[in-house]
Amino acid sequence: MFSEIRAVFSRRHLLQNTGLEVFMANRTSVMFNFPDQATVKKVVYSLPRVGVGTSYGLPQARRISMATPRQLFKSSNMTQRWQRREISNFEYLMFLNTVAGRTYNDLNQYPVFPWVLTNYESEELDLTLPANFRDLSKPIGALNPKRAVFYAERYETWDEDQTAPHHYNTHYSTADSTLFWLLRIEPFTTFFLNANDNKFDHPDRTFSAITRSWRHCQRDTSDVKELIPEFYYLPEMFGNSNDYHLGQRDDGTMVGDVELPPWANTPEDYVRINRMALESEFVSCQLHQWVDLIFGYKQRGPEAVRALNVFYHLTYEGSVSLDSITDPALREAMEQQILSVGQTPFQLLIEPHPPRSSAMHLCFLPQSPLMFKDQMQQDVIMVLKFPSNSPVTHVAANTLPHLSLPAAVTVTCSRLFAVNRWHNTVGLRGAPGYSLEQAHHLPIEMDPLIANNSGINKRQITDLVDQSIQINTHCFVVTADNRYILVSGFWDKSFRVYSTETGKLTQIVFGHWDVVTCLARSESYIGGDCYIVSGSRDATLLLWYWSGRHHIIGDNPNNSDYPAPRAVLTGHDHEVVCVSVCAELGLVISGAKEGPCLVHTITGELLRALEGPDNCQCPRLISVSSEGHCIIYYERGRFCNFSINGKLLAQMEFNDSTRAILLSSDGQNLVTGGDNGVVEVWQAWDFKQLYVYPGCDAGVRAMDLSHDQRTLITGMASGSIVAFNMDFNRWHYEHQNRY
Repeated sequence: MFSEIRAVFSRRHLLQNTGLEVFMANRTSVMFNFPDQATVKKVVYSLPRVGVGTSYGLPQARRISMATPRQLFKSSNMTQRWQRREISNFEYLMFLNTVAGRTYNDLNQYPVFPWVLTNYESEELDLTLPANFRDLSKPIGALNPKRAVFYAERYETWDEDQTAPHHYNTHYSTADSTLFWLLRIEPFTTFFLNANDNKFDHPDRTFSAITRSWRHCQRDTSDVKELIPEFYYLPEMFGNSNDYHLGQRDDGTMVGDVELPPWANTPEDYVRINRMALESEFVSCQLHQWVDLIFGYKQRGPEAVRALNVFYHLTYEGSVSLDSITDPALREAMEQQILSVGQTPFQLLIEPHPPRSSAMHLCFLPQSPLMFKDQMQQDVIMVLKFPSNSPVTHVAANTLPHLSLPAAVTVTCSRLFAVNRWHNTVGLRGAPGYSLEQAHHLPIEMDPLIANNSGINKRQITDLVDQSIQINTHCFVVTADNRYILVSGFWDKSFRVYSTETGKLTQIVFGHWDVVTCLARSESYIGGDCYIVSGSRDATLLLWYWSGRHHIIGDNPNNSDYPAPRAVLTGHDHEVVCVSVCAELGLVISGAKEGPCLVHTITGELLRALEGPDNCQCPRLISVSSEGHCIIYYERGRFCNFSINGKLLAQMEFNDSTRAILLSSDGQNLVTGGDNGVVEVWQAWDFKQLYVYPGCDAGVRAMDLSHDQRTLITGMASGSIVAFNMDFNRWHYEHQNRY
């Protein structure tokens, strides 16, 4: 559907500007190759006016889709966001790859990532030691001094007239190297076999050990491979789960799972530690120099020569025009040669890339002249007490500064709601409809919340819900612009949409055969579009589409009165009680009163069940990160951490009636709160406790994090809101240095 197109990028294929990549709302993409660039332009101007999407701070116009990669890079706000540490190193590298023409849809232009570690032999890995990190100012071929001398002499003594001088005959990224890394998982296994007469490679040339591959990249003059993004998020690539017969090495060992470094016990360990190394301060301070080599001013010309960074001439844009080759056989031979040697990304910069700001200069705690007297004053930003004693059962912190009304929306058990305005420089301001006692607060310019005592904006949903429904945080969803609340639990088997501005009912949505028990939404695009999932007593889930035009739309966008769900998700045997939807992964994870949690695609396909231990059969809360980790809380204080592919990574029993859980944006930390009134922070991957906040005088019923991950807003059983100061950064570096 054209309505689901979110971004359109111009692409190269075989060094020619004839490709087009279209990204969909469900985060999938498809790539086309056309006869010529004129056809590409015609197609772009026939597609919706979406540009390259909303993620990079660029206008949504067709001319943006036709812009050069260098223009996209310069016009985007992503470099500034990376410098300010608003996005991670991983996210920034994916941005650079994407605008420079790298794509998952072309093996010969697969996204390229750096090796960042050098120690693959120690039993323990200390991420505070510089010696364990690679020098990112040098290409992979120049890290070993002896090998660097070999390449420099090759270039200086070049005597072939047929080709331009170069340091390396092979590239750091080719279709062959991509398949080398991903050999064990489909569809790459099939791609490899199709390209090699249906045979696997010689066992001694097969990817069999990370340590061995790093050693080859340092010693073998024909191996200068960099990594691919999967090294930082996909542990499944290291396991031979399909039991392929990959042969026996000359030393007698069978090739099966990839051998890991001694400091990693499991593939999940390796990926997690490798990712932490990528996000470390050592890499952050050097990454701009690697960008100079791959995407920047050291990619070609005299600077590339000085940096020992010159590759075979056919890897560069502009080296050949296939259209000028009239002989079909000669053209095919040239295409095959390009496919075998790889393609250098578009050059995004012709000047040095700016460095990232130091973490030491970015303090995560608000600065205040007030001297903190105790832990409470350091951790709790403020407390709001409202006249209503009804428990605050839902909190939605939609605080992005681009919104017309950044706010934290709170809903109580009695379905009284308020839009608490967010002060962009610090936090929340204004709680329309409530009087306010500031039981504790910092100086007024520091307060994230300030009340509006006029009372004119107090809103309550008075429509009668089914009396058997227990009101909890899953009964509500707030749209990303804070303008609408979706409410479940009505006796007529609908869920309903209310305006936060007027409190009026704007839409009734039917589809279930029984009462709707829970709702969830995916992270929204800036335009406001997102997926909504509703679960019900009839054990089914329905997937809907919320339009930026502020209503649920079906397959017929012109008929909002009776929208049809996009998909029906089945498989549960009991009433659905909790659900989470992640558009980035294209997945819905749901839990029923009894039985395992289920994972569906957003098109309705049942993928797998997340099977916990025998005593984990009654899920109550679910939190999913975009990295593919799923935390499930079961009744009686039991937690499980699953990979999205169903592997149980960790479990914990915790003596608390937990009411709210959420993961930090990077998936590294878990925040919990419950009836004991204590907010706790855990290391998500192994449930190690990192921090305990001062206990509150009432239980925690709901919570959400501000967009910058620096303020936690909790709804309390007493009807209060408590805002906590968050600093995930310190817990990373104080507790996760050594493995």
